[in-house]
Amino acid sequence: MPYLMGGFPTMEDSRAVGEAYAAGGADLVELGVPFSDPLADGPVIHAAGTRALKAGATLDGVLELAAAALAPRVAVVVMCYANLVLARGPEAFAAALAEAGVSGLIVPDLPLEEAPVVLEACDAAGIALVPLVAPTTPDERLGAIGERARGFLYTVSVLGTTGERADGAFDEIVARARAHTAVPVAVGFGIGTPERAAQAAASGADGVIVGSRLVRAAGEGEDVEALVRSFAEALVG
Repeated sequence: MPYLMGGFPTMEDSRAVGEAYAAGGADLVELGVPFSDPLADGPVIHAAGTRALKAGATLDGVLELAAAALAPRVAVVVMCYANLVLARGPEAFAAALAEAGVSGLIVPDLPLEEAPVVLEACDAAGIALVPLVAPTTPDERLGAIGERARGFLYTVSVLGTTGERADGAFDEIVARARAHTAVPVAVGFGIGTPERAAQAAASGADGVIVGSRLVRAAGEGEDVEALVRSFAEALVG
């Protein structure tokens, strides 16, 4: 599940990157909407979002990207912050996602206690609201989040923000997440190499989310299709 920052480096560039993701073997694209205060994002994705905003990226533009370039090729889950959802209104926001052919929504700063209104709107529009859990999430809370999860449970593998890391185990957090939900478990944060992706899959994860490494590659002009293919091959090898 590669992450794509909508509008980075430009809107046309992000369209080409998304198409390369699909061609490289992505099963799902996590499509980020740039935001001025992205609390869950590390320096690479934060910088990409800032650049996209300066280039004129908007929510509507990102949804147009989803509708025209991504959704016809691969499942799309939008990642954005709660302000954007609440500013438009949960029902209108979910309806706009559905119209663009989007399959799901991730809102990292939407806490469990404030999620029901957004969940209801997403359910009504046929959009899977994907929650996040962390290594520090207590079992009781993990169970409550896992019960409401739609699509998959986004399992954050490390403390802190997004970014590439060379170490860290996946087994415990994956096992805990799986014990508290009926939906598939996907692992993200800190996965920057095919080898790390394979380790996450070997721990029992149903999906692996790769963000900062691919955003960095897009910004530096690397062959992102080949890079995504290397991750995909590591997961089935």
